[in-house]
Amino acid sequence: MERKDYLQNARASGGVLTLTPNIFPSKRLNINSQLQVVSVQIQLKSLITVCFIYLPPNEIIRQTDLDDLIKQLPVPFIILGDFNGHNTLWGSVDTNARGRQVEKLLDGHSLCLLNNSSFTHFHPATKTFHTLDLAICSSSLAPYWDFSVSDDLFNSDHFPIILTYSRNDFNFPKRPIRFIFDKADWHLFNSHCEFTQDMVRQPDVAVDSVTKCLLKAADMAIPKSSGNLPRLYKPWWNDNCKAAKKAQRRAWDKFRRYPTTANHIAFKHAKSFFRKIRRQSKNSSFQKYVGSIQGHLSSKRMWEKVRKILGTNKFYHGISFLQTNGQLVSHTKGIANTLGSAFANVSSGDSYSQTFINYKKQQEKRIIDFNTLTSLAYNVDFSLHELRRAIRCSHPTTPGPDGIHHDMLKNLSKKSLGLLLILFNRIWNEHVFPMAWNRAIVIPILKPGKNPEDPSSYRPIALTSCLCKTLERMINARLIHVLEEKKLLTEFQSGFRYGRSTMDNILNLETAIRDAFITKKHLVSIFFDVEKAYDRAWRHGILNDLHNMG
Repeated sequence: MERKDYLQNARASGGVLTLTPNIFPSKRLNINSQLQVVSVQIQLKSLITVCFIYLPPNEIIRQTDLDDLIKQLPVPFIILGDFNGHNTLWGSVDTNARGRQVEKLLDGHSLCLLNNSSFTHFHPATKTFHTLDLAICSSSLAPYWDFSVSDDLFNSDHFPIILTYSRNDFNFPKRPIRFIFDKADWHLFNSHCEFTQDMVRQPDVAVDSVTKCLLKAADMAIPKSSGNLPRLYKPWWNDNCKAAKKAQRRAWDKFRRYPTTANHIAFKHAKSFFRKIRRQSKNSSFQKYVGSIQGHLSSKRMWEKVRKILGTNKFYHGISFLQTNGQLVSHTKGIANTLGSAFANVSSGDSYSQTFINYKKQQEKRIIDFNTLTSLAYNVDFSLHELRRAIRCSHPTTPGPDGIHHDMLKNLSKKSLGLLLILFNRIWNEHVFPMAWNRAIVIPILKPGKNPEDPSSYRPIALTSCLCKTLERMINARLIHVLEEKKLLTEFQSGFRYGRSTMDNILNLETAIRDAFITKKHLVSIFFDVEKAYDRAWRHGILNDLHNMG
């Protein structure tokens, strides 16, 4: 959302606002003008500048201000707004000074007017229709955009203007198609998802075979979403609202055909009644929703409801243009490559000091021998109990590139689970990591308060295979057990430990502060915030530490 408010004598008067879909890369364009304008650049088939303008009817607009605005807009551009000008060129019955001014602007800059003869404004006092809202564009865009006007005022005095792209060479973005597990037929899924011994012979081939079998069964037993973008959900909309809206529309259509005083009064009554019904419905819906927040709800569900009330349940910044090496990156593929390069640079060794790089090269020449006794407890084959526990403890996270979801694994038959366990044990014993598990879907997340145009302002979230995460969870459980049993972790570490949390450290710090007050001593606390600690972790050093622990 981009806006420019206009204040007159400390009161809001006019102003311009634009809402840009967050499914398209976009960027606000700063315009140096006294006019009420706001402009954005948006990446569609190509990069287009869209400018929204409002020219008050009783304000003197200089021709030089309009000319200067055109010079600041990168081509190609579209200008939409309320110009408050009359001209026979766009269907008015007469021409006023503002209309001649706009006509001069069109001729002076070789611009095209997309308007047809449709009215765009209804004047309630005189019950007349006018054309005040215009759509102006660069000559290169005129052949590809069609102009139309909605026949519904939507409780305004201006009809919405609709510009439609006329060519068929643009694919509108869709949401990822997902399985709808609430409507799954798990009995049918089990009947079609039966692993065989031949599937799990070679780890690399076995992973592909298991994945294909799971997806084939899921396609038969689990319905999928359409991929279309969802419509705005209105929880307060009911049959009374629908009937009142229909009555208002009927009264409006009658007035447009026969613009008499009686029909206008009937339309205003229908409009007032619909507004009353809508307000009552919203109040009733809100009271019912607030009443559903009761003591029997879990804390997670309660805070979900509170966030919905505050409007902060789901926030998505959208795709922003990026600035890299002084260049503007607006195309989706270019944005993806730029972010990928930024993430790779963070994980590379370029940020290491030369002293550490020399030490790192020297240490990595030493080969770490992880061959140990297979009879040790943490080296034996995994059991079916460990596999079931890992699947049971999994969360319904978004699947990775293979499309396998944890809910599919939770509903496998006992026979299929046994063969999946054989596959995991072969990977474990043969030290072969499947190539398919090296791929991930990387989602960039904008850090709070950071510049969205800076590639370094994003942190990556990698969506990996659920099969891989299941095996990782089994291995991690064994490692944690060994570390805890041999007391290899310091007692001051509370994060990522069962039965412990960072609250333990906070309580220890609070106790130390209170003791310092009682004994009248000074307490010094040092807090470290290591920048990009996870991305820059030295993997060979971590493996060497694990090897030294035995």
